[in-house]
Amino acid sequence: MSPSSADSTAPAGPGSAAHVVAIFVYDGVTLLDVAGPAEVFKEANRFGADYRIVLLSATGENVTSNLGFGVTVEGSVCSVPAPDTYLVPGSSLFPRTPVPRELAEAALVPTARAGRVASICTGAFILAAAGLLDGKRATTHWKAAHELAHRCPTCRVEPDAIYVRDGTTYTSAGVTAGIDLALALVEEDHGPDLTRDVARSLVVYLQRSGGQSQFSAPLQGPPPRSPALRTITDLVTANPEARHSLGDLAKHLNVSTRQLTRLFHDELSTTPSRYVEDIRFDLARAFLDQGHTATQAATLAGFPSYEALRRVFARKLSISPAAYQRRFSTARR
Repeated sequence: MSPSSADSTAPAGPGSAAHVVAIFVYDGVTLLDVAGPAEVFKEANRFGADYRIVLLSATGENVTSNLGFGVTVEGSVCSVPAPDTYLVPGSSLFPRTPVPRELAEAALVPTARAGRVASICTGAFILAAAGLLDGKRATTHWKAAHELAHRCPTCRVEPDAIYVRDGTTYTSAGVTAGIDLALALVEEDHGPDLTRDVARSLVVYLQRSGGQSQFSAPLQGPPPRSPALRTITDLVTANPEARHSLGDLAKHLNVSTRQLTRLFHDELSTTPSRYVEDIRFDLARAFLDQGHTATQAATLAGFPSYEALRRVFARKLSISPAAYQRRFSTARR
C-alpha cells in the first residue's frame, strides 16, 4: 500500500479545501483496519465528497503490516498541520502486549490539532495508552474489551457496540466495524443520501447502528457443554419462529423447567426465554434489512406481536423497528 493507492481520491474542487483523513500506521498494523475505512472515504469522493487520505508513521519511515506487506507513508505524525479526521488502526499485538510508550506518544501528536479522533478495533489500546480515553465511553473488539477496561479503569467500555462516540472521540469494534464507523463519519459530513450511494457501491450495510451487537446471539460466548442444552439451543436457532415456551422446551428434554433454567444460567449466563428472544431479535433485524415491514418481521421471527418486537428494540437499541429500518437497513434501490 502506498499514498498513491490510498490517496486515489478526487482532487479538491476550485476554491475548496479537501477534508484530510490522516491514518496512523506502524509495524504490525492490521491492514484491513487501514484499507477498509480508507476505501469508504475514497469511494465517497466518487459521489461528490472531497477526502484526501494521508498515511503517517511515527518517524515518516515506511512500516510493515500484519500481513508482511510494506506500507508506504507520506510523512511523519508531525507533517500534517491539522487533520480533519485522524484514524488509529489496531493490531493483533494489542492487547497481548503493552503499547510501547514511544508509539503512544507518537499517536498522540496529531490529536491536539485533529477535528475528530477515531480508533479501529484494538487501536483503542493506543488511544487509551495515550490517555485519550480517560473518563470516556469506548469500545473495541469484544474479545479484548475486558483487557481494555483493565488497562483504562476510568474508561466505560461497551463490549457489545459496533462503535461508540464520546464527543469528538470515536472507537469501533473489530475489523469490519471500521467500515461502519467510516460510513457514519461520511454521513456526518455529507448526509445519508451520499452515504447510501457509497454503501450501495461497496455492497455493504448503509451502516449498522453504533449500539448494534457485534455478533449474533448464537455466537456469543462458547457453545453449551452439555449435549442436552446443545439440543435445545440448536432447536431454537434452527426454528426460532416456533413455539418455545419454557414448558415446551423442558418437555423436549424431559426435564423440569427449574432444571432447564439452571442449565441456561450455568452454561450461558442467561434464561431460556431471553435466549429465544435474542435469537428472534437477530432474525427480525435480518427481515427488516431485507425490506419486510416491522409487523411482517415480528411475525416471521416468531414474536407474538409487533408490540413485543418494539419493546425488545427499545430495550436493546433504544429505537423502534421502523426507525432502525430507515437508518440502518441494507441500502436498496
